[in-house]
Amino acid sequence: MVEPEFRATGVRIGKRLRSLTRAGTVRIIGGRVELLTSYGSEIDSAPVQTVRVSHPWFAPQDRALADLDGKRYLLTLGERDPAPGEPGPPAARRFIEAVRRAAGRRA
Repeated sequence: MVEPEFRATGVRIGKRLRSLTRAGTVRIIGGRVELLTSYGSEIDSAPVQTVRVSHPWFAPQDRALADLDGKRYLLTLGERDPAPGEPGPPAARRFIEAVRRAAGRRA
């Protein structure tokens, strides 16, 4: 099995004002960005080259916008990276950098 390039658990994934999951998983694996529910079923996925990510100017630092094939998702990750051995999602900034790095774009 291929090791994920990026993996975050405990992520709140929403679409517009609707929450799809409060403890989902976001991962970059095999050249794809995948959004999964807390049960592991796929919400959406897209090739990493087609995914657009950004930090919304109107939201706290723990949020990231991800546009997968024209569908926009609001991801709530951590405000800061957790300490080693401490549970919790990584910072939103790290997710944005990971997507850009995997797509070959500047971080």
